[in-house]
Amino acid sequence: MGRPWDEEASGSVKKAKKQRGFWKELPILIGIALLLALLIKTFLVQAFSIPSDSMQDTLQRGDRVLVDKLTPWFGSEPQRGEVVVFHDPGGWLNETPTPEPNPVQKVLSSIGLMPSAEEKDLIKRVIAVGGDTVECHGTGPVKVNGKALKEDSYLFPGNTPCGDKPFGPIKVPKGRIWVMGDHRQKSQDSRYHMNLKGNGTVETKQVVGRAFTIAWPINRWSWLPVPDTFDQPALNTAVAATPAALGLAGAVPIAVRRRRRGPRQTAEDTASPASPARGSGLDARDDEL
Repeated sequence: MGRPWDEEASGSVKKAKKQRGFWKELPILIGIALLLALLIKTFLVQAFSIPSDSMQDTLQRGDRVLVDKLTPWFGSEPQRGEVVVFHDPGGWLNETPTPEPNPVQKVLSSIGLMPSAEEKDLIKRVIAVGGDTVECHGTGPVKVNGKALKEDSYLFPGNTPCGDKPFGPIKVPKGRIWVMGDHRQKSQDSRYHMNLKGNGTVETKQVVGRAFTIAWPINRWSWLPVPDTFDQPALNTAVAATPAALGLAGAVPIAVRRRRRGPRQTAEDTASPASPARGSGLDARDDEL
């Protein structure tokens, strides 16, 4: 009669051990979750809050965007039309006070759940990349490598492309980018820092990553694609011209050499009556070239 009681007691003890085991494992699980969040924030994706109106209407003050931090690790460079987050190149945010975060904000920002209030980061749209020539005069449009950009899809309504701040032409150095806000009248972007190192451009090493989606608030959720105007083949004319020029430079000596060989071969054929057919074949091939 005592055996059933023993089995029941044994089951209760095992159940208690399981419960105690869960509470012992909970701190480990929380630690693993925090470590994963830290790794994701450091190498993959980080959330940033929009603090100003400089990117309206694309981004509104208070929006939370997710930034891709992975592709730069593989050598990817910022491309025209992308919205990117970058560290202050130096002197861009000198007049902006840095708020003191509370303890909760410090913890959440350290694992990427909130943006860090201590970091001085900016968010703008890439207009030109290294090797490009960018300019804007009068009421616009902005031109990249001489090609006008059609910015109606993202420019803030009522703004002019230059934002009453004409500039250029400026040759963007290699390894740097020219950035502008979508709300040109309220964006202290490359146009306003041409007196600093880089002539207003930003070093690509300062770029944290590309903002690819609005994650919060829910009713604002959307992707941040590259506008069609940056897909114009003409924007890459300057780059495409380089291989063509190299090809032409390499072809000229070959053509000259063949032209020089032609008369000598013709003279030999004239002196030797046994080879007229071979001489006419070379002449025909030269005409085709």
